[in-house]
Formats: sequence, C-alpha cells, structure tokens
Amino acid sequence: MTKTYNGGCLCGNIRYTATGSPNKPHTCSCKLCQRHSGSLTLAWVEFEKQCVTWNGPGGEPRLWRTSDYSSRSFCEICGSTLGAIDDDPIVALVLGSFDSPNRKELKPVAHSYVSKKPKWWNIQVDNGT
Repeated sequence: MTKTYNGGCLCGNIRYTATGSPNKPHTCSCKLCQRHSGSLTLAWVEFEKQCVTWNGPGGEPRLWRTSDYSSRSFCEICGSTLGAIDDDPIVALVLGSFDSPNRKELKPVAHSYVSKKPKWWNIQVDNGT
C-alpha cells in the first residue's frame, strides 16, 4: 500500500499530495532556511518530484531562485513557506505544511548547518530510538 501525505499553505490556495517514501527528514539552520521561514530552523522531508502533485485551486506554488540548483516555493496569496524544488528530481516539503506532520516516518533524524544556529540553542536529534 502506497502511503499518502497531504498538506498545503495557510490560506488553502496551494495544496499538495505526496506519495511514496519520504526521504531525508531533517532540520536545517542555514541562513537560507532561516530567512525563508523566519525561524531559527526549518524541518524538511524530501520526495521524488514525480511523487508530488499540486492539487489546490492555486496550482503550483510560486518559486524564487535561491541557488544554482534550487528554488524556494511559497503561496503568492498568504506567503506560506512550502519548501524547495530542486532542478534534479527532488521536492523538499516543510513539515509545518503537512496536514499530519506527526507521522513517525516524517520525524527528522539529522540537523544541517548546526554551526549557524544561535549558540544558546541546544539541538538534540533523536535517531529514531
């Protein structure tokens, strides 16, 4: 049975369905993630591009190019962060946009750019135990 994950933006204009296996659930504190989300860290999970369908009334999210290989995605109406769409076949969705982000297989197991977090913040990643 194929697993299905639904989510979308704050106003409901952009909706998605992701199917299959989520890959690389992680948190990140790089400056791009901080600026894109307005938070000190952002939680992500990746899906193959062909496994993500944009099915809300707004269609696909707006994109803003952030590197030579990736664009950040967001809703043009409410401004919600939805993730990143890479040039290779990867769509990284932010966990806060999922309808059910508490599913076990979406739990972050790593943290990127720990050196960019505030020094007063202690990050502990539970490797699935």
